[in-house]
Amino acid sequence: MLYVKNALTRKNLMALTGLFLSFFLIIHLFGNLQLLLPEEEAKLQYNWYSHLLAGNIVVKVIAIVLYICILLHTIDAIYLSLKSKKANGPRYAIDKRGRASKWYSRNMMFLGSIIFLFLIIHFKDFWYHFKFGQLPVDKNGNKDLYTLVIAAFDQLWYVILYVIAIIALGYHLLHGVFSAHRTLGLYHPLYSKIVKFLGMAYAIIMTMGYIAIPIFIYLNR
Repeated sequence: MLYVKNALTRKNLMALTGLFLSFFLIIHLFGNLQLLLPEEEAKLQYNWYSHLLAGNIVVKVIAIVLYICILLHTIDAIYLSLKSKKANGPRYAIDKRGRASKWYSRNMMFLGSIIFLFLIIHFKDFWYHFKFGQLPVDKNGNKDLYTLVIAAFDQLWYVILYVIAIIALGYHLLHGVFSAHRTLGLYHPLYSKIVKFLGMAYAIIMTMGYIAIPIFIYLNR
């Protein structure tokens, strides 16, 4: 009984952190879309935007919440996955779960692992250099994060890595957004189809939006 309550609490926490991270993805995409502007305008706008976020106390608080949510979401996912495997016992030779569920819903841990590994690389390449590196400044005196991002997306291997990670994210969202609503008790037959449709639309828009940026930059440099 204690395990059941603990698992439910962790599932609720994972759902809440997942929804917060999903909301953050929208804000982050809008910021990154500035990279598609004409080069000089994109550079000044993106660097100004990055400087604004770095110097805003409200954004700093949100950033701390974001980091905590990433860690909690990851830790809870690992914990629940291990507990589920332990509770289900050894696998049988014939697994018919695919008949009742999508492959991505059965591989959320695998998809999440790809995303988490990519986040480590992403934070190292951009966040760490912006926060602690010695970046040059643009003509407005802001750290030139734009040039760093463009240099990364000039490399085909990085674009491919980015696209793979975003596709994994898209499938993760495809199941996760709808699943989070059910976990939090927001499921009802009258509007479940609407929630599922909106979740699918959200996952597709986020996936296509994030993928379009590195591909556009790579093809137009």
